[in-house]
Amino acid sequence: MQQQPYIISRHAASDDFPPLKSALEFPDGLLAVGGDLTVDRLIVAYRRGIFPWYNENEPILWWSPAQRLVLLPENLRVSRSLRKTIRKGKFTVTMDQSFRAVIEACASPRRTPDGTWINEEMQDAYTELHQLGFAHSVECWHEGKLVGGLYGVSLGKVFFGESMFSLMTDASKVAFAHFVWQLQAWGYELIDCQIESEHLISLGATTIPRHKFRALLNRFSELPGHKGAWQFDLVSA
Repeated sequence: MQQQPYIISRHAASDDFPPLKSALEFPDGLLAVGGDLTVDRLIVAYRRGIFPWYNENEPILWWSPAQRLVLLPENLRVSRSLRKTIRKGKFTVTMDQSFRAVIEACASPRRTPDGTWINEEMQDAYTELHQLGFAHSVECWHEGKLVGGLYGVSLGKVFFGESMFSLMTDASKVAFAHFVWQLQAWGYELIDCQIESEHLISLGATTIPRHKFRALLNRFSELPGHKGAWQFDLVSA
């Protein structure tokens, strides 16, 4: 008998998620279908190791893959060529200066005849999280133009990366490296990269089983995190 994902009513309580062990093996990690993208539901989801990912004109799909790609900030791997690019000062990197522009840029390369998975509903939901201090952006600028960046959600000493984009060679890597160095300085313990990516593996990310990821969340997501609008207070290279 084929497994079916848990169905969440649109009016269900924000904590209405099934246990992670009930996530499907195929497609890997599909846990639930439905619900909404309210702030309360999203916060509950992230604290439990769940994230939304779905296409335009589909119901909301909630995921918790069997293997989770994560980066411990101290394990960041920066190549010689990337360090050289950073030292040249070609790019300027900021935080929380243009959140909506970053999320829109992250959506743009994924546009297809069927739309983009970072649809308007997603953009509005994460913009609200940003306005409430839960979501943050990193911007990479070249000659005053936004050419790369990333955004995600912060809970406690955990940052949950959602997406990144790059319009110039190394722009997203420069943004990511500066960002991870800053998270280290603030005492952050874990960066969730969600699903396996060669790009992030090259920067030091690795996969761990779902149960280990949830254990790390339980330890680190309740710790006091960095509050307010984020700004860099160090530069490393």
